[in-house]
Amino acid sequence: MGRRARGRRQPQRRQPEDAEDGAEGGGKRGDAGWEGGYPEIVKENQLFEHYYRELKIVPEGEWDQFMAALREPLPATLRITGYKSHAKEILHCLKNKYFKELEDLEVDGQKVEVPQPLSWYPEELAWHTNLSRKILRKSPQLEKFHQFLVSETESGNISRQEAVSMVPPLLLDVQPHHKILDMCAAPGSKTTQLIEMLHADMNVPFPEGFVIANDVDNKRCYLLVHQAKRLSSPCIMVVNHDASSIPRLTVDVEGRKEILFYDRILCDVPCSGDGTMRKNIDVWKKWSTLNSLQLHGLQLRIATRGAEQLAEGGRMVYSTCSLNPIEDEAVIASLLERSEGALELADVSGELPGLKWMPGVSQWKVMTRDGQWFADWDEVPHSRHTQIRPTMFPPKDPEKLQAMHLERCLRILPHHQNTGGFFVAVLVKKASMPWNKRQPKVQGRAAETRETSQSGPATPTEEKLSDPCELQNQTVTGTGDTEVTETPVSLENENKKDGVCGPPPSKKMKLFGFKEDPFVFIPEDDPLFPPIEKFYALDPSFPRMNLLTRTTEGKKRQLYMVSKELRNVLLNNSEKMKVINTGIKVWCRNNSGEEFDCAFRLAQEGIYTLYPFINSRIITISMEDVKILLTQENPFFRKLSSETYSQAKDLAKGSVVLKYEPDSANPDALQCPIVLCGWRGKASIRTFVPKNERLHYLRMMGLEALGEKKEELVLTSENVDDSLQPEDQGGAEPQAEPDPAVCDAVAAELPR
Repeated sequence: MGRRARGRRQPQRRQPEDAEDGAEGGGKRGDAGWEGGYPEIVKENQLFEHYYRELKIVPEGEWDQFMAALREPLPATLRITGYKSHAKEILHCLKNKYFKELEDLEVDGQKVEVPQPLSWYPEELAWHTNLSRKILRKSPQLEKFHQFLVSETESGNISRQEAVSMVPPLLLDVQPHHKILDMCAAPGSKTTQLIEMLHADMNVPFPEGFVIANDVDNKRCYLLVHQAKRLSSPCIMVVNHDASSIPRLTVDVEGRKEILFYDRILCDVPCSGDGTMRKNIDVWKKWSTLNSLQLHGLQLRIATRGAEQLAEGGRMVYSTCSLNPIEDEAVIASLLERSEGALELADVSGELPGLKWMPGVSQWKVMTRDGQWFADWDEVPHSRHTQIRPTMFPPKDPEKLQAMHLERCLRILPHHQNTGGFFVAVLVKKASMPWNKRQPKVQGRAAETRETSQSGPATPTEEKLSDPCELQNQTVTGTGDTEVTETPVSLENENKKDGVCGPPPSKKMKLFGFKEDPFVFIPEDDPLFPPIEKFYALDPSFPRMNLLTRTTEGKKRQLYMVSKELRNVLLNNSEKMKVINTGIKVWCRNNSGEEFDCAFRLAQEGIYTLYPFINSRIITISMEDVKILLTQENPFFRKLSSETYSQAKDLAKGSVVLKYEPDSANPDALQCPIVLCGWRGKASIRTFVPKNERLHYLRMMGLEALGEKKEELVLTSENVDDSLQPEDQGGAEPQAEPDPAVCDAVAAELPR
């Protein structure tokens, strides 16, 4: 991508920092009361108030409450990761320990309200408090609670996410078999929600669905990787493309190349961000209508590209953190008009009971930066045509406007539930987009494809209820929803090594960002795998074809695993897609591994995915054993229970699985299963668990690591990017050693 694409990345979603607008708006700062540096920003903007008063998006009589809410700091909100088996334990710990400690507490003269669940979020998994992020970070009385939030966030058990940001994924109505595209995904809070929904059933290690998370900014993609990695899912892929021209992918379906259409698409586009004034206070001084006018075209292109790649019967959520109709209803109205009935707005008014919102507006005007209004395109002088476009205005035809049902859009106002401002629209695809009617050109098997589409089930209902693979097959071959300019899909490249998915060859891609290592799938006859299979007695159903590594030469040091569906995507699209990251680490090589029966030890990151397939080297441990193993560096066998010793004594040295099963007869004990990676040494057992995960398990068992400092909670080499990992030393990794501070803090609480 050249200068033009890089320029597009400047207006980011949550931190509007458009240098041009700031410079151009500099002349008006005196009139708007914007003197002073950042700490002295006055939360006033006359143009903002004039604009939104005129548009009447705030109900009559509520303007003062609306403005007062915008001037207050945004409350802290958190979300408990819903798919992990110990979500209930975290919720129990929060309610009975940390929230109780906040009762009757005063900070800087302000009484701390005990956090309350968000009424519209399922199963009490999202909470909000009147504490701002600043107070949480700096108040000594809240240090323990803040440390808990930081540590659990790093472990992937809690997400600190703005309340309104949680709405779009909920309205997508994701099922575990859905193929999902997140078009503008960074920093990744919504992406993690989507991953959680895929893994609704923890007993299924490989859901049929997957999430492809995209962002145009290469650096933000790595932030996205870090967020997604916390959830340890084999069903997530991070890619780096301009969302408005994200490539159309193909997959192999029973030997045929089919175009991939997504069942769900999240289109959370870059916006002016005036709904975020409560946390990004510099929006007060930078806000002007020019931001929205400049972004409208990009937003429409991204939404259009999303609609093109949506499967029939699929659902796309368009969202912004802007209140401006130019970025909201104008984009939706234009998209609906272009679709000629292929898209329609879904009525989701009953899907989130408890959430307060205002219906979308059907009439609005366009205002320039200097305050000039236009109600219709015909009024816009020719000199303004580059800045103001016809798609920014409501449709003229009243019948067409009414048929769009723009009132089905949701606008969330800050003063209604003490949140940020937000806009959401849910679109359902009924047919192919009008410019995509032509049959796709698939070289080699085109005739067979057409025959399949004619003989297969044809009704939308049948397609909707069928197997996801069949749905994709029928949708692709039956609708022919592809661009006329689409490059014909060629047969498998014969000159490429089998199973090697390298970075795309395009020179433009190398103008910015980092060069990614290739994704190399382990061949079926690779001699590396049989010793692993034998050592861990892997089940015959283990999907060995889904194992990959990131190197084509030398020893394979890390083995990763992806789902079958993502393997299909990787193998068929490596030339057109810039993949930043995918897969979870399941095995790591030990330098001295050749001394043992297996050169690879288990990795904690992927143990919950791998565990269902392991039939050997499993040691069942008690809760007391868990405490000892997580707080002592190399506990001897004699320190563990006799049951644990009897299981471990006959095992050969090497990697083991340590499994804790809850005792239902003892309700006071930890009631969620725990699976840990360990190492059976000559006379001792140790765990290979990152620090934050150790702290998490100890907290769930009622042990608090006292005196831990925020600066100590750094990423360990167990869960950092592989390019930064040190070489393993003799089967023992630095991050696996329990932190002395943690050991000392909890040692006194352990039974003698």
